[in-house]
Amino acid sequence: MGSAFFALVGRDLRLARRRGGESLTSLFFFLVALSLFPLGVGASPDVLARIGGGVVWALALLSVLLGLERLWQPDIDDGALEQMALADAPLALLVVARCLAHWLVTVLPLILASPLLAILMNLPKDALWALPLALLLGTPALTLVGAVGAALLAGSRAGAVLMGLLVLPLDIPVLIFGVGGVDAVVLGIGARAPFLFLAASSLAAVALAPFAAAAALRLALE
Repeated sequence: MGSAFFALVGRDLRLARRRGGESLTSLFFFLVALSLFPLGVGASPDVLARIGGGVVWALALLSVLLGLERLWQPDIDDGALEQMALADAPLALLVVARCLAHWLVTVLPLILASPLLAILMNLPKDALWALPLALLLGTPALTLVGAVGAALLAGSRAGAVLMGLLVLPLDIPVLIFGVGGVDAVVLGIGARAPFLFLAASSLAAVALAPFAAAAALRLALE
């Protein structure tokens, strides 16, 4: 089963490399949208420092959703998902592999770039490690919850619109605690509780979301 998992992850990474433009869409959206904020709200260092953590987290959430819109649709269109559903490996394993590959391709670059983005938003030096850590702990939950939403809406013509309505309310707690953790570190009041909540959310998503997404994909195949 382990070899099947890594084979699926490798397959998805190779496909993402071939579709290089699609895999970089989320990163480009994130960078372009973030660069517009100083123009829209003003370049005042105090203003940017006050809203910087929230802006980065909100854009990270939207970037994750942008990449999840067509997470399963290509496999449904070419029949690959049916073959995977008939394979010996559990369909939930496919979900975990696909989410891991998606996270590595679309989310990990955002995390690696986040210290530079913190500097761009004039965040204090403590945010240079707090922001990447918060994103590292919280974005797996965003990806897995989004994968469930994408599975539920697989084949829907209005999937892009319904995705936000379905997934965003479930992601709000992660967003709140992610921003709260960064602010707590910056203010020096202790961020253990927010970071623990982010880690617990991701662990809970790993335990539950693959089975929910697998059930939704089976319904989409019927």
